[in-house]
Amino acid sequence: MKPNRPSTASQKESQGRFDFFALAPMMGGLSLLAMIISLGFIGTKGFNYGIDFAGGNEMQIKLSQPVKTDDLQTLVTNVGFRNASVQSFGESNEYLIRTEAVQAENEKEANQKLQGMIKTMEGELKTKFQLAPDGIQRVDTVGPQVGNELKRNGLLAAFYSFLVILIYVAMRFDYKYAPGAVICLVHDALLTLGVFSILGREVNVQIMAAVLTLIGYSLNDTIVTFDRIRETIPQYREQGLRFVINKAINDMLGRTLLTAGTTMLAVLALFIWGGGVIEDIAFTLLIGIIVGAYSSIYVAAPLVLVMEKLKKSPA
Repeated sequence: MKPNRPSTASQKESQGRFDFFALAPMMGGLSLLAMIISLGFIGTKGFNYGIDFAGGNEMQIKLSQPVKTDDLQTLVTNVGFRNASVQSFGESNEYLIRTEAVQAENEKEANQKLQGMIKTMEGELKTKFQLAPDGIQRVDTVGPQVGNELKRNGLLAAFYSFLVILIYVAMRFDYKYAPGAVICLVHDALLTLGVFSILGREVNVQIMAAVLTLIGYSLNDTIVTFDRIRETIPQYREQGLRFVINKAINDMLGRTLLTAGTTMLAVLALFIWGGGVIEDIAFTLLIGIIVGAYSSIYVAAPLVLVMEKLKKSPA
């Protein structure tokens, strides 16, 4: 009497509702294309560095009533500030003004010139736009040398973070899992920075911190998925690794959607109502949450199967 074998339908049901590997080759190609496009934009267009990295002036002002940002930008430019950008944030009558650094022969002369331009701008704002009593709330200035040093320190911080993560991944996983985790981190960071380069959004110290945060978030999601895969292997030794990975991802799908969804709701609220720097940080985290959840399923997990096949292939 022949033993009963599970039908194809029951086997598909046991590994979960969704066959993620059916789309894995297409998703892998799209991920590779997205990384190439991101690298192309970063290499050719570069980033729109904020005053933290590029140097310049940042002023926060408050008017008695809202005005058009274009009119305010024209006034600031006429005063003598170069490449001024005006952004409304917080209340409708609060504005953030960013300009290039004042050109002068030395720092003392630059400070004197800057103070004179600020007084002139203050007088123009009182005359034309009704500056509030506490109108000019703060003025921050970063010199080019300080900006370059902050840029260098930011890159070093990112490098050291990746280095520590690589050491942790090497200790936490074997050769079959580690490459997927590392490539997943590079994928998430590259795509996030690529979006900033494509859209021309400002990159500053806060954005660098947000990118490092989303790298940690993505790594956590990847580690949880890998742990589930390793827990599932002993239960289905007779099945192939593809079956096991599909089963593990389906088992983790609810947890992934709940974690990413609740985090996204909080970040989305900050993006909509935060304004200013908070909005930029929230925008970075929104991209990271989406890309991180995607890469754990379609970048990290399929690479485990690829590494297994490379191990079994003859030298």
